[in-house]
Amino acid sequence: MSWPSGAVATVAPMRWDHLFDDLSAQLEHELQTEQADLEHEEERLRLGRLPLRERLLALRSSAEGVVRLRLVSAETVAVRLVTVGRDWVAGSIEGAYPGAASGAQAAIPFTAIDGVLLTPEQAALSVEPIAERSELGARLGLAFLLRDLCRRRATVAVRTRGGAVTGTIDRVGRDHLDVAEHDPEVPRRARAVRQVRVVPLDQVVMVTI
Repeated sequence: MSWPSGAVATVAPMRWDHLFDDLSAQLEHELQTEQADLEHEEERLRLGRLPLRERLLALRSSAEGVVRLRLVSAETVAVRLVTVGRDWVAGSIEGAYPGAASGAQAAIPFTAIDGVLLTPEQAALSVEPIAERSELGARLGLAFLLRDLCRRRATVAVRTRGGAVTGTIDRVGRDHLDVAEHDPEVPRRARAVRQVRVVPLDQVVMVTI
C-alpha cells in the first residue's frame, strides 16, 4: 500500500484502560470459578463425612420434626424427634404403632434403624449444615438413658428383635440390661415379678414409656 506524497501514517492509540478492564473482568471470572470449585469440593468432602446423627439433628430442628423410621423388626414408626443422643434418638410416637399408644415416648438405637424414610424436602433439609446448641447429646450413649430409666424405676416396654417385654429395668451393664417382667399396670414388687430377662443391648429395637 502506498501513501500519498507528504502523508503521515497514523495509528489509533492503544486504550490501556480498555485493556485493563478486559484483564480485570477475566481475572474476576477466573477467581469466581476457582472459588466455586473450592466450595463445591468442600461441600463434597462435608457430605462425605456427614454422619446419620447430624442428619437427624437437622430434621429435629425443622418445623415439623416428624420422621418415619423403618426398624429392623420390619415395622415402620413415625417419631416426632426431641433428643438425638450419641447412638440413639428419642421422641413421641405419632400415629399407630403396635404395642404403643400415640404420644408415647420412645427411644430407638441407631442400630435398630433399618432406614429413615424421608420426603424429598426432608432429604434436602437433612444435609443442610447445622449448629448444635450443645455437645452434651453427642456424648450420651444409649446405656446412659437406660440407667436413668432404671434409677427412676419407670415401667417400660422393651421391644427386641425377637419380641417385647414389659417391666422395670433393674440394672444396666456394659452391653446388656436386666428387665424385671411384670404387668404394666402394677408397680415393681417382688411378688409381681414373673422373671428377670437379660437383654443384650444390640437386640434392643425400641424402649417406650
